[in-house]
Amino acid sequence: MSKRKKKWIQEAIKHPGALTRLAKREGAITKKGTIKVSWLREQAKRNDTIGRRARLALTLRKLNKRKIRRRKK
Repeated sequence: MSKRKKKWIQEAIKHPGALTRLAKREGAITKKGTIKVSWLREQAKRNDTIGRRARLALTLRKLNKRKIRRRKK
């Protein structure tokens, strides 16, 4: 596997925190400080940069769940 494929997440995130800032402005932050999943799913339907960021956030969320599940075994 090439270095480029291993680092795809770092390359995909051009503006770290941009989605979180938008979520804060719209009041879509939980008490824990995370972005509400319902808000993310709603934004993922958009056909612009925000939609792309929301879809990536949902994908990364799935990857994190898989990583945690593997650790428990």
